[in-house]
Amino acid sequence: MSIIAKEITKIYGKQKALDAVSLEISAGEVVGLLGPNGAGKSTMMKIISCFLPPTSGEVSVDGFDIFGQEMEVKKRVGYLPEHNPLYLDMYVREYLSFLAGIHKLGKNKRSRINNIIDLTGLGLEQNKKIGALSKGYRQRVGLAQALLHDPSVLILDEPTSGLDPNQLLEIRSLIKDIGKEKTILLSTHIMQEVEAICDRAVIIHMGKIVADDSTANLSSRTTGNDIIKIEFSDTVEAESIEKIIGVQTVKHLGGYTWEIEASPEKDIREDIFNFAVGHKISVLSLSREQQSLEEVFQTLTKTNEPKE
Repeated sequence: MSIIAKEITKIYGKQKALDAVSLEISAGEVVGLLGPNGAGKSTMMKIISCFLPPTSGEVSVDGFDIFGQEMEVKKRVGYLPEHNPLYLDMYVREYLSFLAGIHKLGKNKRSRINNIIDLTGLGLEQNKKIGALSKGYRQRVGLAQALLHDPSVLILDEPTSGLDPNQLLEIRSLIKDIGKEKTILLSTHIMQEVEAICDRAVIIHMGKIVADDSTANLSSRTTGNDIIKIEFSDTVEAESIEKIIGVQTVKHLGGYTWEIEASPEKDIREDIFNFAVGHKISVLSLSREQQSLEEVFQTLTKTNEPKE
């Protein structure tokens, strides 16, 4: 495992920011950490990155413990905090050269800087002051500094926050490419971003993990009815559709199209086809809707108490 966190608790005064959280992330995974504001996402990332000690619990990165082997952990972690701290009066290449000295890259310094500038698309901006760059390019500089020492693990806290749609797509594509070779843990409020980038999503609420699964499987973790959208070839009455066993509600969407809410215990699609045959009409289209990740997030975090 690249990251192993066991029973992590963090207490600020009387507030418990994290409550016995355990998390494992394998090498090569891209994992999205989701949660409302104040859920504990940034606290968890700071603990893994050795910027903040936990009140209790254990964390290891690539087999190195954050307590006894802190420097070894830091060598293997690239961290981009939510508020990207940069020296705005420094030039891009100058800044990366300064950091390369801190990381003691030695004779590999120049080639590594060149590689990172190419990777993050900073070639045309490398001789500009960081303060003169757009928000999107400043995020690229932040990613460049996190990647400069070639860490095996990347911790990215809200990496696309405040970007315009074009910048967001560019940074998202860059992170996805980097994820082919690195283990990445990123936090975001953008559900589409998790679906586009991440192999897995971890939802945290009030300091506890309430869901941990692949983005494809998360919808099945919540209780809810099936939603079926269907278009018939002719008119039917709502009362007739409601007689199909398992149908709970029926909504007319216009024309010959209906939305049917059904109990999840039984797949009623075959019954719908039989219904159409019995009424001598055809089914022109039928789709079974799944909850979006955003709907799952809302379901799991709308209550006052986290689900165990």
